[in-house]
Amino acid sequence: MPARTASAVLIVTESDDLHADALAATLLRDHRMSPLRLDMRDFPREGGSFRLDRAGAGRSLGNLPGLDEVGAVWWRRPRGAEVPPGMRRADDEYRQAECDGFLQGLLWSIPALWVNDPGAERTASRKLVQLETARRSGFTIPETLVTTDPDEARSFVESRSGPVVYKRTGTGRAEFSETRLVTAADLARLDSIRWAPTTFQDYVDADCDLRVVWIDGVEWTVRIDSQSGVGRVDSRLDTSVDFRPERLPAAVSKSLTTLMGALGLAFGVLDIRLGLDGEYYFLEVNPQGQFAYLEIKTGLPLFASLANYLVTGDAAVPGR
Repeated sequence: MPARTASAVLIVTESDDLHADALAATLLRDHRMSPLRLDMRDFPREGGSFRLDRAGAGRSLGNLPGLDEVGAVWWRRPRGAEVPPGMRRADDEYRQAECDGFLQGLLWSIPALWVNDPGAERTASRKLVQLETARRSGFTIPETLVTTDPDEARSFVESRSGPVVYKRTGTGRAEFSETRLVTAADLARLDSIRWAPTTFQDYVDADCDLRVVWIDGVEWTVRIDSQSGVGRVDSRLDTSVDFRPERLPAAVSKSLTTLMGALGLAFGVLDIRLGLDGEYYFLEVNPQGQFAYLEIKTGLPLFASLANYLVTGDAAVPGR
């Protein structure tokens, strides 16, 4: 991307988002810039307007100044508008749709650098899209079944030569759900998946897990010694193990760049498992994944890299 400097940065997120707090502090430290912040749930309690004339477009939202000067947007944790309920459900649904449509349209019409483009992120958040795109990009993928059919799930599990894990299929906000090994007790209650599509996948015996923060071609990789703690199946369960910076092999980096380009993402946090067989297995990419703890654990300048990209269009950090 050609060199540019954003005159203002907008962070769209929840009001209590610690990642947004950290990025705001980094923007102030490195670029002497205080970003605008928007929690979409404040609308329509705090009103808004969009005006278009021959001179161009004008946007306003509550007490948020300078929307038309925004040059970069971190689409971090968008939420729906919070519309007070009325007397009729049909009226509530209408007003909710109108408020969400207005707010999204007003924001998406801003001609800015988006991290990430909302349309691309919506598609890329679908795990099935990720897996197929990763396969076509050259990644090794554990054999996978996503289904609501108990019989098909049982057949898949019983046909495998080794253990199988199961996990949720969606990426929406919900109570944390860990990846688990399928047990005999799980097989006995497979009927429950009829109402919730579930992912079943070959378990990869691991050397370690890798978490990669990818920002417009700049990759920051952290090696997690997951097999030395209680996070052997799901590395998220144990942050007491060793975390250290790592580099991906050139072939894996190439697949990663191809994947992110195909998904249309400028930013993402990826989980990759290095198997005992030496293969790098793609597990998933979260277009707005958590990464602050990786910087705390390793000292990698992740927020500085993201801040640089938002302001200048270049995620490189001098000296790193």
